[in-house]
Order: sequence, then structure tokens, then C-alpha cells
Amino acid sequence: MSIYDTLNEQQRQGVFTTEGPVLLLAGAGSGKTRVLTHRIAYLIEEKDVNPYNILAITFTNKAAAEMRERVDKLLGMDAGGAWIMTFHAACVRILRRYIERIGYANSFTIYDTDDQKTIVRQILKKMDLDPKQYKDRAVLSDISRAKDELKSPDDMELESGANYHAKMVAQVYREYQRQMKANNALDFDDIICRTVELFQSCPDVLDYYGERFRYIMVDEYQDTNMAQFKLVSLLASRFRNLCVVGDDDQSIYKFRGANVRNILDFESVFPEAVVIKLEQNYRSTQNILDAANSVIKNNNKRKDKSLWTDKGSGEKIAYNIYNTAYEEAYGIVSDIKRRAAEGNAYNDFAVLYRTNAQSRALEEKFVELGVPYRIYGAVNFYARKEIKDVLAYLKTIDNARDEVAVRRIINVPKRGIGQTTIEKAAAYADENGMSFYAAVANGRDIPSLSKATVGKLDSFCTLISAFRAKAGQLSIKELISDIVESIKYEEYLAEDDEPDEIADRMSNINELISKAAAYEETTDMPTLSGFLEEVALVADIDNMDENNNVVSLMTLHSAKGLEFPIVYLAGMEDGNFPSYMAISSGDQSDLEEERRLCYVGITRARQRLVLSMAKQRMVRGEMMLCKPSRFIREIPAELLAESGQGIRKPASFSNDAKVKAAESAMRAALPWNRPAFSMQDMKKGAPQVAASAEELGYTEGDRVKHVKFGNGTVQKIVSGGRDFEVTVNFDTAGVKKMFASFAKLVKID
Repeated sequence: MSIYDTLNEQQRQGVFTTEGPVLLLAGAGSGKTRVLTHRIAYLIEEKDVNPYNILAITFTNKAAAEMRERVDKLLGMDAGGAWIMTFHAACVRILRRYIERIGYANSFTIYDTDDQKTIVRQILKKMDLDPKQYKDRAVLSDISRAKDELKSPDDMELESGANYHAKMVAQVYREYQRQMKANNALDFDDIICRTVELFQSCPDVLDYYGERFRYIMVDEYQDTNMAQFKLVSLLASRFRNLCVVGDDDQSIYKFRGANVRNILDFESVFPEAVVIKLEQNYRSTQNILDAANSVIKNNNKRKDKSLWTDKGSGEKIAYNIYNTAYEEAYGIVSDIKRRAAEGNAYNDFAVLYRTNAQSRALEEKFVELGVPYRIYGAVNFYARKEIKDVLAYLKTIDNARDEVAVRRIINVPKRGIGQTTIEKAAAYADENGMSFYAAVANGRDIPSLSKATVGKLDSFCTLISAFRAKAGQLSIKELISDIVESIKYEEYLAEDDEPDEIADRMSNINELISKAAAYEETTDMPTLSGFLEEVALVADIDNMDENNNVVSLMTLHSAKGLEFPIVYLAGMEDGNFPSYMAISSGDQSDLEEERRLCYVGITRARQRLVLSMAKQRMVRGEMMLCKPSRFIREIPAELLAESGQGIRKPASFSNDAKVKAAESAMRAALPWNRPAFSMQDMKKGAPQVAASAEELGYTEGDRVKHVKFGNGTVQKIVSGGRDFEVTVNFDTAGVKKMFASFAKLVKID
């Protein structure tokens, strides 16, 4: 019996169609990884393709490792030279070899978000920009978006026009890139962008990789951005044997730059493409799939497909309505505890929610009821202070041009090197066109530094030089141990931390040492640069331990690619899910992305799906009345069932008489036919809504004033049904969208 006989007809078609562009529309749970692995095996085993000529790109290290393992098992041997890895890992491998062609050293460092924020904060301070108006996170988001679209600082500045705020962000972007290059560092967006730049500026390099990768496969294609699309297009331009696998219904990362048009327009870019639909689901029951199908069909911009299964109808979908978010949390956790007592393992359960803020009430109830849990997407292991400290030492040893790393550890542990000394060294480095570390190493040449301070800087550099010499003799595992011991790091922690916290931090460092040992054992030619690269490219979800018997709590975005026997979708209320911003933006694509997120959440469940909402939820200190999510209303009633929870629970967990009275009054109103409003609105009266655009007192093009954002120009006025949505380009705050009744804009001359 052939290994391909276990595939269904559409899967076999996806495996055997090897020449030319192919679009595999793979619905949730339809076995796309199975198709990809069998396709690679078929190319090597049946088509005699050299593994060296195959590139398979995934989005996570975990998915790449699983794919390689399955390919090796199918072949009964190592797939050898085939590249089966993430976008970033593939690009880093290319850049390590050729990045010198575009002005970087091949020992470049990869910066994480904290490193990026450090650079941006320094730039904002240097440019004397108000951090309240130019928040580091928002500026980095703008820079990332520009890179996703392959826009340079000059492009961004050109597009800013007369918008002062946007023009300043463009200048920050320009300085950010200058400093990144001076530090010989790349951020995650740079890894893709610089590879595209390399291919476009060095045709011989593109020719080499275009000739090598004759067969290219890309998983999760719906999550690609413009830069990734360009990268793949360049690589596939010679042979056009490009197979992309994805599901437009699961495109949920627009905020990260993902462009659903890449998959929707694939046939426009590759007119000769063969389109194959994988619609048979191997994960969920039919009732769960029918619910998912009924929700997603309300999106207009999608490829038509409908999931089905031969696993049977299964249970109906439980739908629970609670009075408050606390009751909802109690209901979910108590149900999990009851089912666990009946024989389910805790890791059978997942609780998914739209925003991280929803986890607080859930956590309280998990603790109260003694149910073990873990929140995923919280603090990444590699973002912890002690880990970043040790990694900063390793980065400085490996690449002394990395200013962020050097700054982090120059006074860790305390050496009497203060911020003033650091700023003087940084200024000297700027003035003389040298790296920060070089300025520190030449501290005696900085006139304003005292002899004692120069001695402290020299001691630090001597320490780094000693570690650098040891790095050539010791394993990475041994080097980390030597660093921690030599600098007396545990004693340093004792200055500020409690004993339990010190033990936890040292335990984390021991885990890092174990990681280094594992890297050295599984890598043919381990290097310090390679270890730092692997650490930098690890995602938190890759560390998920499926054998850990705890309930998983995570946002819907974090749940992508996972599955659980029993799934709870909490907070199914309009304004929460879909979000208020998506409802009020006036952009249909925002609401469609929220609907795709709901589709992803529903299809995480294998056997049982529980949807829940709270009629009242505390938002920013105010109790809000909520109405059911429109996504609930899109599910046929015959698929839903009450489970004996929800409104049958006690009316309130609060002992406060005033809160109980307010809850009772709101429950009596049950205004499901109008938007949620706050208790403050009930007391003071809701804002007055204009009956017509003329009553607003201003029109498009007028100058207006806002109490918080100041002066701006009205760009657009759209009727939102119950209110007018106004888009204003403020002089200092940028473009904002708001409802007219709440904005209270005043026309100015």
C-alpha cells in the first residue's frame, strides 16, 4: 500500500500537481500539513528532485520542526538539503552569507521588541519629541507597517505631506535605521526587507537562490505581508513552481501587516495557477463546522468553500448568558472543574477571548476554585530580566557593535558606571563615528571623564575581552555558566530581590543553559552567533508544552494553529467581539477580519464548543450593558443549546447594595435593540445625537477643535446608522475616527 493511498482525492491532487503555480485552499483542520509533507516526499521519492532544490516555508519553528520530522518519517531517511524552516530563519541563513554585499557585517544581531523600544526612546529624546505625543510603541508600529510594505524613510516622509506628526515619525524612522546599521543589528522586519533588498540589488545572489530552489512551498500564505510576497515572488520567478497553502477565512493578522489580498489575488498574479480546495475537516464535529460555516459565509471578500466531516454531528453548541463578567468566569471555571472530575484532563480545555484584559476575571476564578491554568502570550521566557541580562553579555561578546546590549550590561552588576558616563560615551561615539563599545574602550580620550571613571570602563572592557577569549575555548553552555559565576550575578540579584524570586530567576538561567546544551547537541556546527539567532527567532507559542496538564488561556489570535477537545469562547458581545473599533470604523474589512477571528476560534474545538456572554461588563471603571455578538446571531438557532448555566446562576456576586440595585435596574431594561451604554450615561443622560449631518455644525474640510486632541481638519463624515462617524486629521495627534455625539467637535474659523 502506497503512503499516498491514505489521502483523500483533493489531498492527492495537491500532492501530485507539482509543476507550475498551485493554490491550495486548505480549510481549518483539513490536513494541509499532511499534504505538504507528502508533497515534499513525492517530489524526492517519485520525481527524483534533489532535496537541495526544495524550499518549504512555515510561520513557526514548531511547525517547521514537525514538518521536517514527518517528511523524514515518510521517506525513511533524512530529507537532507531541503530547507524546511520559517521565513525569518531562511532569510537569516541567506543574510549570514551575503549581507556584507549591502553594507552589514555577517555577525549582525537580531533585536527584539524591547531592544527596538530602547533605540526609539533614545531617538525621541535626542530629537526632543514629546513621548506623550510620540509613544515608542506607536512609532515602532508605524515603522513596522512601512517595512511590511517595503517603504523607506524617504517614502514615508513623502507620503506624510503636510502632516507634521507623520513627518516626524518618518524622521525617527530614518534615524532608527541609521542606528540599527551602526549597531550592525536587524529587527524582525529588517530580516525580510534586507533579503529583498539583497535580491534586488545583487542579481547574481537572486540567480543563485532562484536556481537552487526549483520547488517552493509556502504554508499559511494568508498571513504573508507585502514584503514576504515580494520575497517569494522573486525566488519563484525563474521556475514558477510555487505552491502556496492557506485559508483566506483564517487571515487574522492584519495588525501585523498580513495582507489577505495576497491569497485572494493569487490567480491574478499567477493566471496559470491550479486551484485545489481542501474542505474535508478531520478535527471537529459537523455541528461545530456548521456554526463556523454559517458565520464566515457573511464575509463578502472570500473564496467560496464549506467545511464538512464524516465524524458525525456531535453535541450542539452550548450558549450561556451570564449577568456579569465575574459570573461568566465562575461559570466557565466551575464547568471545567466538574468535567475534569468526570475524567477529562485539564489540558483538554482552552478558554479563548478577544482581549488580554478579559483574563483577569478568569484568573481570579481559576485561583479561587483551585483549577491549574497557564496564560499563553504573557511574558515570553526570553523577555525576562535575567535572561535578557545574560543574553546581552553573549551579544556583546559576539558583536560589540550592538549598543543596546552593551548599554544593558555595562553596569550589571553595579560597577559605578552611571547614566551620565553612558551618555558622555554615547555622545563621543556619535561625534567620532564609532560604536558605543569602541568609545567605552577608549574612555581615556573622552575629556570630561575622570580617571576613576575611565578605570571602571577599562575594567568592563577587560572583562568582555576575557569572556571573548574564553568563548573560543568553552562550549556555549560553559560560557554562560562562567559569565554568571564571574560577575556574581546571584549576589547582584540579592541586592533587590526576595529569596524566592532569586531562586526563580536562577532557575530560568539554568533553563537557558539547558537550551544551550540542547542547541549544541542538535547542531552540526554550533556557534555563539547561531545560538543567539535561534533564541531570537523563537516564538512563545513554540514553547507550549502539550503534556503540561493545565487549562490553556489565550487570546483568539494566539490560538491560531492549535486545537483542543473542549473550547470556551468568552465575551461574545458586540463591542467586545467584534470589537467596538471594528464596528465603528466604517471599514467593512475590519468587521470581516473580526468574523474570520471568530471562525478561527470556533474551529479550534474538536468535540465541544461553549459560547458565553455577559449582559454587563465593567469597562474602564464603568458598568456597561452588552448585547449578544452579531456572530452569535449568525449561527442557526438549531445548532445552539442551553446548558443549564448562565442566567440560572445567582444574580450577583457583589455584596454592594448600590451595585446590586444598578444591576437589577439594567437587567430590567434589557435594551438588546440598541448599543450598550454606561451607568454614567444613565445618570447624566446619553450624548445628544444629531438628526442630520447639517446639525453637526461642521462639514468635510472644516477646521474643528477637540477638547483632548486640539485643532484638526475634518476629512470624512459617514452616517453610522445611530450616529455620525467623523474622521479628523488633527495637527498633532494624527488621524482619529470618532462618533460625533461623543467627540463634541467645535468648528473654528
